[in-house]
Amino acid sequence: MTAEQGRFEVRLAVTPEEVASAQRLRYRVFVEEMGADAAPDDRAAGLERDGFDPYFDHLILLDHARGVEDPLEQVIGVYRLMRKEVALGGPGFYGADEYDLSKLVASPRRIVELGRSCVAQEYRRGAAMHLMWNGLADYVLSRDIEIMFGVASFHGTDPAQVAQALSFLHHTHLAPDDLRVRAKPAHYQPMDLLPRDQVDEVAARKQIPALIKAYLRLGGFVGEGAFIDHNFNTIDVCLLMDTTRMSARHRAFYSRGQEAG
Repeated sequence: MTAEQGRFEVRLAVTPEEVASAQRLRYRVFVEEMGADAAPDDRAAGLERDGFDPYFDHLILLDHARGVEDPLEQVIGVYRLMRKEVALGGPGFYGADEYDLSKLVASPRRIVELGRSCVAQEYRRGAAMHLMWNGLADYVLSRDIEIMFGVASFHGTDPAQVAQALSFLHHTHLAPDDLRVRAKPAHYQPMDLLPRDQVDEVAARKQIPALIKAYLRLGGFVGEGAFIDHNFNTIDVCLLMDTTRMSARHRAFYSRGQEAG
């Protein structure tokens, strides 16, 4: 899978060095910027990694004009992707620690789990995220994937700080029953902190991170309940997208993404 627009290239990582470069970018974003915890060995190496990484496909974005010599600094955008058949034949889904995914596991449909999406700070106002979405579209279409899901995060661990956003997501974007995964009971954080008539949509949208907004614009849903991840200093929600429920306009986005590849 290759997509090039001038100096940029988006494709799957094919070498251990490219995966390590993706982990270096994840370390800069999730540990250094967002305050996630990391094991001493990972801090010493400057890598954000876990035991699930060998089972994921790593979609990476490269800037060939960046001019850095360190091979660990080559990747400027990353998404990790695990297909259902790989998850069931290996460690299971990463998100199963936070959400009851039994409805997805039991489904006969083609499913992929998304995670660890990030872009280097200096590229966030450019075309980087658009290129990553094009690469994701190519991956989804070429494998006939019907459902995408994964946890996405609000920075911080105080639900009251994002009560408007969580309540808005619950009241307006809750997944249909066949897709409605639920946060595990031990860590279940209600999202309907405010009744529907007290939700200020303008304030809510200001609190919602850009990645979550992008999923919502494409017809995405959220699972029931949030998960407070103290190790990552985040409040997680489970996002789900069903390509068969997309409007023609949303499906056209994916067609354009495939053509870009």
